[in-house]
Amino acid sequence: MSNFWDFVWLIASTFLFVAYLLILFRIIADLFQDSELGGGSKALWLICLIFLPMLTALVYVIARGKSMAQRQRAAFERSRAEAESYIRHVAGKSPAEQIADAKALLDNGTISPDEYAKLKAKALA
Repeated sequence: MSNFWDFVWLIASTFLFVAYLLILFRIIADLFQDSELGGGSKALWLICLIFLPMLTALVYVIARGKSMAQRQRAAFERSRAEAESYIRHVAGKSPAEQIADAKALLDNGTISPDEYAKLKAKALA
């Protein structure tokens, strides 16, 4: 019976240790991503994390937890905006721009109305 409870204790302690490591790595990543926090403050937080890890992690999450989420959300939004910008750049002109260019060519007499209709249909497809 003792082996069973030893196994349960091993599973529980392993779970808690892995959870603690995930929190610790997230705190360290947040420290280095925060551009508003000065170098001295970052160093102080890291020293405290080394010498009093559990207490410092708890204080950090309580004191800066809300701003951690805000910084993570802002980083996600920046990343998403950059990806969309890259996709738009790689994909070329938007359908509205393609239609406007085709209309300018039609107005100049460079293309026929049938060609304009084909270009417009292709842009909208």
